[in-house]
Amino acid sequence: MSKKREYDEIPGCAIEAALNRIGGKWKGVFLYHLLEGTLRFNQLTRLAAGASPRMVIKQLRELEDDGLVSRKVYPVVPPKVEYSLTDEGRSLQPILLKLDLWGKVWMDRRGIVPVRSKA
Repeated sequence: MSKKREYDEIPGCAIEAALNRIGGKWKGVFLYHLLEGTLRFNQLTRLAAGASPRMVIKQLRELEDDGLVSRKVYPVVPPKVEYSLTDEGRSLQPILLKLDLWGKVWMDRRGIVPVRSKA
């Protein structure tokens, strides 16, 4: 029996379809930081402070399965794995940048300073 994916069922609307792809605690964070370029697994794990490596792998695999992220494994010891955005993933850039701006304004209005801020 094949594994059932969320998109095996028809979403109720386009917003539901989009949020099913990028929803999740870390997916948006990974996509946003991958806008800058290729990142290694450990770099992504550091961005997801408090997440287990298993959770990071799960979310990255889902992004890969959805065609938003590509994964490259190098045949070296220790293993080297790099992630980058696909063209489809890069198409999210305007949305991710708008979310970043909205989040900055929202935090600023409340006097919240992020733990790590993008320089």
